[in-house]
Amino acid sequence: MKETAKPRIAVLIPCYNEAKTIEHVVKDYKKALPEATIYVYDNNSTDKTGDIAKTAGAVVRTEKRQGKGNVVRSMFKDIDADCYLMIDGDGTYPSNAAKKMCEMVLEGGADMVVGDRLSSTYFKENKRRFHNFGNRLVRGLINLIFKSNIRDIMTGYRAFSRDFVKTFPVLSKGFEIETEMTVHALDKNLCIAELPIDYKDREAGSESKLNTMSDGFKVLLTIMRLFEDHRPMLFFGIISAIFFVIALVFGIPVFAEYFATGLVARFPTLIFAGFMLIISILMLVCGIILQVIVRKHRQLYELLSINNRENRK
Repeated sequence: MKETAKPRIAVLIPCYNEAKTIEHVVKDYKKALPEATIYVYDNNSTDKTGDIAKTAGAVVRTEKRQGKGNVVRSMFKDIDADCYLMIDGDGTYPSNAAKKMCEMVLEGGADMVVGDRLSSTYFKENKRRFHNFGNRLVRGLINLIFKSNIRDIMTGYRAFSRDFVKTFPVLSKGFEIETEMTVHALDKNLCIAELPIDYKDREAGSESKLNTMSDGFKVLLTIMRLFEDHRPMLFFGIISAIFFVIALVFGIPVFAEYFATGLVARFPTLIFAGFMLIISILMLVCGIILQVIVRKHRQLYELLSINNRENRK
């Protein structure tokens, strides 16, 4: 009887100047998942992060395009596995959750497992108040727009199935990538699981690469772009409703005056209201057309997923 091949697990660690913590991280995950291959992608580090990771036993590769999104794009394209565990190289995520997260993918059928920091120790451990506010804001916006209940949108600790990795089009270049992953899974109705994890703040001397204001602004812009891309009927419907209300506010008094006196004394106001009404109708039509296109894309995605599964049999 033919022996069933063991599932291949890849631990993915995008890194930029993490020399202080990367050795500890690699050794921790080698111990937690001895059957896994540890990949460290060095994103132009200047502090020997790659050399230290290689000595610790990781497979080290480089990504010259700066930004976490660029690193994830290369990782997902290059590496072939049955389960992918993505972590950060800063030592803030516990290795004791790694095996459970991989089991939830390999045995539980999850397409993406979210390591949920916000339900456990994040708000106590994290010392950057604006980051706490930003996590709550992003979580609230995504759950509102996509009618979901994901507890941690921006965590860097995730496990993925092969289907997710090989059908996820990475568009973001930087730290917006986590938000994009979550929206992709929600939009394509993939199986999402969450596992509360303990979070600890960075060690003294280990600096965060996040810029609270600029990266936060990029994340908000990404949410708006994803809102437009994945929920165009709602997005353009809201814009249409705003212009329609403006048309009513300026147009109703003109028509009321006309019905009372038979005269139109404010032609510029009437013309402005007419333009607002035309824009409102155009936005509504755009939303309807784009919603049809999005639906077709979802159908194509399902066919692609079925085809990928058939090819692996």
